[in-house]
Amino acid sequence: MTEEQRLEAFQKLVQARPDDPFTRYALAMHLRSMGRLAEAVEAFRELAARSPDYIPTWLMLGQVLEASGRDGEAARVYEDGMAAAARKPDLHARGELESALEALRARQA
Repeated sequence: MTEEQRLEAFQKLVQARPDDPFTRYALAMHLRSMGRLAEAVEAFRELAARSPDYIPTWLMLGQVLEASGRDGEAARVYEDGMAAAARKPDLHARGELESALEALRARQA
């Protein structure tokens, strides 16, 4: 199966199950792996809007924003993710998001 065929399969899954966060996450991750960062950002943003408690979204969205040179947006996403993780509570994810934010801020200093 080619990358484009895999992408099409993920898109069909999302159409069939639009409220399933895992299928949206898989689509966004595949877009990321293909280097289609702008599309990945949009897919992760849609996932975050629909399922804000799907915590892995926040770290991946922040990383894609960083890779796109959008550090300010990435920092806000990490902060939003930390708040979402605190509501769960998911201390492990919160720690990962804090580390990502600290690393980003250290690079900016």
